[in-house]
Amino acid sequence: MAEPAMRTDPQTDCVLCPPLRFRFNAMADLPGPGCVLAADDAFLLMPDLAPLTDGHLLLVTTGHHQCAAAFSAALWGRALRWRRHVARLYTAAYGAADVLVMEHGPGSPQGGGACIDHAHWHLLPTTASVRVVLEEQGLRGGVATHQALRACFRARRSYLLVEERGQAVMYPGDGAPRQYLRWAAAVALSRHTGGTAPDVWRWQEMFGLSQSKARFLRTLDAMRAAVAATGPHERGQRLPGAPPLERNDSHQ
Repeated sequence: MAEPAMRTDPQTDCVLCPPLRFRFNAMADLPGPGCVLAADDAFLLMPDLAPLTDGHLLLVTTGHHQCAAAFSAALWGRALRWRRHVARLYTAAYGAADVLVMEHGPGSPQGGGACIDHAHWHLLPTTASVRVVLEEQGLRGGVATHQALRACFRARRSYLLVEERGQAVMYPGDGAPRQYLRWAAAVALSRHTGGTAPDVWRWQEMFGLSQSKARFLRTLDAMRAAVAATGPHERGQRLPGAPPLERNDSHQ
């Protein structure tokens, strides 16, 4: 079976590619390109448009990749360095390096609960356990190495990636409901804080709400201060205020 195509060129119908990348920010009257906290030629780091908690970030590829399983080994390594940098930002902003990482990995268009077929990791500053929520639903996972994710992708199977407390686990994703991980995270966060699970957790329902917009802006302010305190995470990173990325940027 042929390996699925690993496109890196911008897709004009993708909301995480130019020219649509910040369309929903504009609809919600939120900062667009100015919300990018840091970037290099392969990744953008910015607040989630509909954050589930303060500090909810997205790590988005500048080129069009279907999911992280489509990354080369070099690009995977760079993504992990960004994840470690986010831990430092969270320490500066919130006093702890805890990072929850989640990804819907579509093996087919909008598979695995994904609603956007463009590689992006959700990163949240919490020890709330999404894995417990998923496993209560009967899911069983295995260690999520890059090789395991690529094997899943080559077989055109979808996956759910969850990393918490430094341990990454891959769950089967075929047939998962849309935005399944956002739901699981909303449940986990409510349990963690002793509250009740919210009725609204889908990003399309949240991004224009006043509470969601306020959380986005708090996250933006806190993360800007953390970036200023910690500096670039590696050679070549552009800080806010740098020239915008070229529209055809991708990892090469």
